[in-house]
Amino acid sequence: MLVIAMDGPSGSGKSSAAKGVARALGLRYLDTGAMYRAMTWWMLGHGVPVEDAAAVAARAAEPVIVSGTDPDAPAITVDGEDVSAPIRTREVTNAVSAVSSVPAVRARMVELQREIIGAGGIVVEGRDIGTVVAPDAPVKVFLTASEEARAMRRAKDLAADPGASVTVTRAEQARRDRLDSTRAASPLTRAGGAHEIDSTELSLAEVIEAVVRLAKEHE
Repeated sequence: MLVIAMDGPSGSGKSSAAKGVARALGLRYLDTGAMYRAMTWWMLGHGVPVEDAAAVAARAAEPVIVSGTDPDAPAITVDGEDVSAPIRTREVTNAVSAVSSVPAVRARMVELQREIIGAGGIVVEGRDIGTVVAPDAPVKVFLTASEEARAMRRAKDLAADPGASVTVTRAEQARRDRLDSTRAASPLTRAGGAHEIDSTELSLAEVIEAVVRLAKEHE
């Protein structure tokens, strides 16, 4: 069955687009970034120094992370607790690159992600889907946007946080882009054969339409 791999940096619109594509095509949906956020949330909550790769690796097998695949209600739990909201805080956002760069964390997450993907019928979004998690996916998309557009979108998502101005968000985003693109384990990069879509000037509906069109070309 069909697997659509959607990669790209923070704020490019992957989550909204991937969910929209899944709905349009009647497919399951997996947000792999949420899984890394869940791991990061657990580490922070258990007092693990996230900048200490050895400390993170030593406890990476402990949390039980379960991801739902319903695009209308993509729940995620850690040890049975719904963490859909707390994993979206700036604290988690600013720590997730450090945690996700740890090879032991990535190995465990990729194993879980491949189990969920199974025989297919799913839209999977993240940073290493087309390169590592599902390199044989018949449809690969690399979604991007200008730094300013991405920062504005992310700041809007964090509107309840008074410290999340566009300027601050853009600086934090640039730092995360740098860390994600230069890490040794599964760096953020465009997969071979991936179709690049720049969403800066596109509406969400236009992005979804472009990906659905690519998917139908592979039917």
